[in-house]
Amino acid sequence: MISIITAIHNQLAMNKLFWENLCRYTHNQFELIIIDNASTDGSAEFFISVGAKVIRNKYNYSYPHSQNQGMAAAQFDTMMFLNNDIIVSPQWDQHLLDTMEKNGLEVAAACGIEQVENFQATRRFKKRWRRIKNTIGLLFGRTKRSLSLMHKLMYPQWEEFSRKRYKEFSDTIKEGFVGNTVVIKRSALAKIGLWDERLQQGDFDLYLRTKFRAVEYGDIKPMHICLGVFIHHYIRLTEKAGYPPFADASNFIELEDKWSEKELRYLELLNK
Repeated sequence: MISIITAIHNQLAMNKLFWENLCRYTHNQFELIIIDNASTDGSAEFFISVGAKVIRNKYNYSYPHSQNQGMAAAQFDTMMFLNNDIIVSPQWDQHLLDTMEKNGLEVAAACGIEQVENFQATRRFKKRWRRIKNTIGLLFGRTKRSLSLMHKLMYPQWEEFSRKRYKEFSDTIKEGFVGNTVVIKRSALAKIGLWDERLQQGDFDLYLRTKFRAVEYGDIKPMHICLGVFIHHYIRLTEKAGYPPFADASNFIELEDKWSEKELRYLELLNK
């Protein structure tokens, strides 16, 4: 059993598409924990209707705050933090778990348009997606039908694309992070702690914490990207709908306020 944690604010069409594919392609039994940040379009009610555990906030809270809320409610030792604006691939969860087990990882992420095996391949994915997103999004908006059409044009045979990718890369990993699908084992929490609610760049901070922990104590591996598990991310498309200000914005600090230039430079040297 796994715990899937997802924060939302509105985007009902996207939420329905997310749920359909989550049910279609998830291998393991799961609990879905939705952190609803003051939705007004029926999204919270939709997730309640399908049996998700919905935590309703009166205001819009930041990503790390929402993830910590979900973590506190999670029943299981494997927690998967998913954006709602993604399409998962067949057996995505089991493939991630198998890759983590093979490589001794306690924190990992799936790959996707934002980052794959190398710069050239990533650029090709981004260029293709940008063209499709801008064309279909401008013509048809962000309905469930248009979102599905974008995905179909990007990957005409999604299941075959995902199968071939997993066959090619299998349990191959590379150090780094992609923030839309992150897996954390509960065993990692005593070493790296919860999401830092002061930082909007929570995924980058998580990677930095695993990296420095690995260097200083050697009891955890840095966060890695599982190259065989590809998750489609709509990448900022749904941000155009707009969000209310974060209720916890007064707590925010910049990444540079936590991580000194010396520490970041040290990390850069380690990765050369």
